[in-house]
Amino acid sequence: MTADAVPPTQMIVDPRFLQVADRFFRMFRTRQQGGGALAAYLYGEPVLDIWAGWATRDRRWAHDTVALSFSTGKGVASTVLHRLAERGLVKYDDPVAAYWPEFGAAGKEAITIRELMSHRAGLHRVRGLMPGPLDLLDSDAVAKALAAAPPDRRRLSGPGYHAVTYGNLVAEIACRVTGRTFPELVEQELAGPLGLREFWFRVPQNERRRLAPVFPRVNPLPSSWSATARVMSRLPGVRGIAEAGMAEGFDELMRSPSAHDAVMPGWNGVFSARALARMYGALANGGTLDGVRLLKEDTLDQVLEVQTRRRDYVLGIRPNWRLGYHPGWVALREQPLRSIGHYGFGGSGAFADLETGLSIAFVTNRLGSNLTTTIADARFPRLGGDAVSIARRAA
Repeated sequence: MTADAVPPTQMIVDPRFLQVADRFFRMFRTRQQGGGALAAYLYGEPVLDIWAGWATRDRRWAHDTVALSFSTGKGVASTVLHRLAERGLVKYDDPVAAYWPEFGAAGKEAITIRELMSHRAGLHRVRGLMPGPLDLLDSDAVAKALAAAPPDRRRLSGPGYHAVTYGNLVAEIACRVTGRTFPELVEQELAGPLGLREFWFRVPQNERRRLAPVFPRVNPLPSSWSATARVMSRLPGVRGIAEAGMAEGFDELMRSPSAHDAVMPGWNGVFSARALARMYGALANGGTLDGVRLLKEDTLDQVLEVQTRRRDYVLGIRPNWRLGYHPGWVALREQPLRSIGHYGFGGSGAFADLETGLSIAFVTNRLGSNLTTTIADARFPRLGGDAVSIARRAA
């Protein structure tokens, strides 16, 4: 069964994946739980495409609802750059400055694309990068500021998660080597070949009716965002999180409609679960889906290689970064080691497990479940764990 064989208004539940569907539907029983969508492919065939809950307090989640998915977009942006690398437009071990000369300022002349894609460029700081929060929406100004910024010295001892800046860096390289805008590249490299349009970093005005606004307000502590950020920026152990993700006013910016006017692939991607599962479905299936080759198998072999096993000085863990992705973290003792994907703040995420041929994607407007915070959310790891277990039995 191909995606085209089922009307987009009709849900898909392969009987083998009923356990996953049951868990998903239990997550969205009340308006307080918001809504979401879940989609999965197994060896190139759709096995789940379901949705539930509320897009707003008075509108149910529908087959075409989309949601802001934060860092989930990093995997999408990375896939675009890998497509360009296959055509020889960029090489992973070349300096970034070979394609973006201004980037070589302030001691960054030797930093490579490989290092940048594994969060070792030392440009994680978004706090203080721009004069005000709205300035973060000016991608040209952000690129100019990043090019002029000195790298953090901690990059020499380990990665530091570029929570917001990663997407701007990747997008600038892609635009420099092609002469096209990043939305044009996403359309050309992903949306067009995959036959789905919901890969948006700048949401078209005529599609914004489909958006499910995220909630609740974003703040890891009871105090204001500004006060919390100031305190965290001074505390060892969490200082990096404040530097990388807590720019002044960023909590309001991520809830503002103006966020959808900009191109910031590190955090402002808007997707459907169906589109994400389809992209990762190609990667999980040896790089192809429905006769379309997204990436070559030797590219996938390179992408799967762990680039650094060192502790990330922003996150405080060892993410084992791949080239633009992390592994699919799931609620299982035996993790899917041959997996690549990216999770987003508040719960959304997607990954491909090349061992089982499985891809799975989850989007939601509810930042964190009722029992967790907006930062540490276990919904997708549990859904992913169930799905990986089933795929292993099906293999």
